[in-house]
Amino acid sequence: MPVDALFRPFTIKGLTLPNRFVMAPMTRSFSPDGIPGEGVPGYYRRRAEGGVGLIVTEGTVVDRPAARNDAAVPVFHGEAIPEWSKVVSEVHAAGGLIAPQIWHVGSARGTGEQWSPLGRVDSPSGLVAPDKPKYEAMTDEDIADTIAAFGRSARHARELGFDAIEIHGAHGYLIDQFFWRGTNIRGDSWGGQTIRDRARFGAEVVKAVREGIGPDMPLILRLSQWKSQDYTVKNARTPDELEAWLTPLSDAGVDVFHCSQRRFWEPEFDGSDLNFAGWAKKVIGKPTITVGSVGLNSEFFGAFRGESSEAASLDRLVERLEREEFDLVAVGRALLHDPNWVSKVRDSQPVEGYDRASLMSLT
Repeated sequence: MPVDALFRPFTIKGLTLPNRFVMAPMTRSFSPDGIPGEGVPGYYRRRAEGGVGLIVTEGTVVDRPAARNDAAVPVFHGEAIPEWSKVVSEVHAAGGLIAPQIWHVGSARGTGEQWSPLGRVDSPSGLVAPDKPKYEAMTDEDIADTIAAFGRSARHARELGFDAIEIHGAHGYLIDQFFWRGTNIRGDSWGGQTIRDRARFGAEVVKAVREGIGPDMPLILRLSQWKSQDYTVKNARTPDELEAWLTPLSDAGVDVFHCSQRRFWEPEFDGSDLNFAGWAKKVIGKPTITVGSVGLNSEFFGAFRGESSEAASLDRLVERLEREEFDLVAVGRALLHDPNWVSKVRDSQPVEGYDRASLMSLT
C-alpha cells in the first residue's frame, strides 16, 4: 500500500511537522547520575537526520527526591539542563523537532540493589499495586511540590528552545497511579470513586506545565489503559468513562493525547474496531498519537525479555490513518534499531525489524 498518508505535514498549534512520524519515548539509561551522557545528543540528532517528524525524548524526571527508579535515567533540572541544551542544538541543526518527556515514576520502583531513592517515595495511597501497600501516601504538601516541579521542568523546556513538551501520564507511573482506582484509594479531593474525580492530579499537572510553557507551545499527554503492574486493567471501561477521564485533562490544556497500546491494531471497546487513539479522538475531538508495535510483528514487552522482532507491514496503519482514526504515529523499537527507518519507509527501501542488541548502545 502507498505510504503517502504518513508523509503529509501536520500542524499542532502553529508547529508544523513534516510528516506523521513521532519517535516514541524510550528509556535508555545512558545518563550517569542523571546527566545526559556524551552520546545522547548524537543519538537524537541521527533520528532527526533520518526523517522523524517529531522526536520525543526518553523519560526525564522532575525535581523530586524519588522521581526516578534508575540512577542512569536522566533528570530535567539542575546540572542536566545545559546538557539538554546540547541535545536541542544538535536536533535543530539537523532540521528536526524535539519535545522532552517529563516524568515521575511514583511507587514503580526499580528492583536493582544498586539504586535506592534519595528521599521518600511519592505515591497517592502508598500502594505499589492494588492491595499491596509499601509506602506512605503523599501529603497535600508533597502533592503541591510535585505539581510545582512539573511546572519548573516545563519552564526549562521553553527556555531551552524545545518545540513541544510531553507529560508521561501512562504505564502505572505516578500520574497514572492517581488515575487508577487500584492505586488511588484516597478519601480526599485527590481521590474519588469516578475516573473524573481521580483525573484531578493529572489535570493540575497539565495546568502547571501549560503555565510553564505558555499558551503557544504544543502540550502532549501520554496515557495508557494498561499498567506495568497489570496489562489487562482499564481506567476507562466504556467510551463514556473515557470521555469523563479525558475532558478535565483537555480542559486543563492538553493539545494532543498520546495513546499507548501494546498493539495499535487492537480495538479498545467492544462493538467498534477503533483503537485507543481512535476513541480518544472521537470523544474529545483533539489530535491523537497512536503507538504500539508499529512496523513490528511482536509487542514491546518481548524486548525486555531479550527478544528480537521481525519487520511487519504498515498497511493496517496506513488504512487507519487514511480514515483519520488518529493523526500521528509513534514508533519505538524500529527507530531504536535503525535511525533511518523513517527515510527508508519514505523511499520504499527495505526495513529491518528490531534486534535486542540495539538496547546495549546509543547507536
